[in-house]
Amino acid sequence: MKGYRFSKYIPQKTAGQSAFDNLLNIFLQLISITGGDAGEVLSWLTNLDKQYNITNGNYGIGDFIEDLKDKGYLTEQNGDGKFQVTDKTGQEIRKSSLEEIFGKLKKSGKGQHKTSFSGIGDETGTDRRPFEFGDALQQISMTDSIRNAQINNGFGEFKLTENDLEVIETEYKTQTSTVLMIDISHSMILYGEDRITPAKKVAMALAELIKTKYPKDTLDVIVFGNDAWQIEIKDLPYLQVGPYHTNTIAGLELAMDILRRRKNANKQIFMITDGKPTCMKVGIKYYKNAFGLDPKIFNKTLNLASQCKRLQIPITTFMIASDPYLKEFVKEFTAANNGNAYYSSLKGLGHVIFEDFKRNRRKRF
Repeated sequence: MKGYRFSKYIPQKTAGQSAFDNLLNIFLQLISITGGDAGEVLSWLTNLDKQYNITNGNYGIGDFIEDLKDKGYLTEQNGDGKFQVTDKTGQEIRKSSLEEIFGKLKKSGKGQHKTSFSGIGDETGTDRRPFEFGDALQQISMTDSIRNAQINNGFGEFKLTENDLEVIETEYKTQTSTVLMIDISHSMILYGEDRITPAKKVAMALAELIKTKYPKDTLDVIVFGNDAWQIEIKDLPYLQVGPYHTNTIAGLELAMDILRRRKNANKQIFMITDGKPTCMKVGIKYYKNAFGLDPKIFNKTLNLASQCKRLQIPITTFMIASDPYLKEFVKEFTAANNGNAYYSSLKGLGHVIFEDFKRNRRKRF
């Protein structure tokens, strides 16, 4: 019989961090898990402290609460003991998510943003070609040009001609509009696995990455259950699942509507889901069928995938479960859109999404 085996929790303490910083790391993680319930988080922290002695005699949970209020992470309503998280808390969660998921990704060397389009761009490529009139001076590869001059003209008297010059092709980066769809159906917390928290962390990290590294890009976040709706980036840490089915159709329709209003040439949809589509709206009623792949729901979803293909909007699906019906759906869905699909563990989800995001930041012709 399969089950869960629990080991003793030993909290990690980062060298050089204060007691407040160590507790803040745990606090931010718990805020994301509880959907922003500060009272529940403080109760959990107190129990963790009681069981694992994460504080000491010099600094306790009470001191930590006072520091949270003084530093602007918490507000107390009317002095009645009810706490509410602030916008600063949400911002700190997004920053910590960025560090946790993309922390090892530094500004890399040249040529990371590959594209089939070359010209005067802002990323140096690896291809070389002869100099042509109009090429920018900074494109000239001096090392290669001097080598050519020595080969063509000999070593006796140095002579550099136009025919010796080589230029480095540069790659063209463009602005990209991305819509991230997050499944919030009930299965995202079923089966003893919390799937929504890693999905939220990835969304927050991606939002912070775009804000800091690609400020001209746009990111819109959609959640979908029985219906689909757009949420603000600041509300991501407090996102919770509900007793919903999976209405992928509503999510795609809303994503297409958002991207239709975006003026960027590059548009893409990322979809994080753990289940096949099981719901669609017909008039004012919901048509639901969670047993297998319902042809009515399935065909409508494939039609939308084909529409996105005609609009040159690739859809990348990230499966965070290995359900056979989900695999069958994603296979057909990806073929209809000519997009991409990945099965990813929750731990590796952030890396896979970043790599695909980076690869798709290119001009399409």
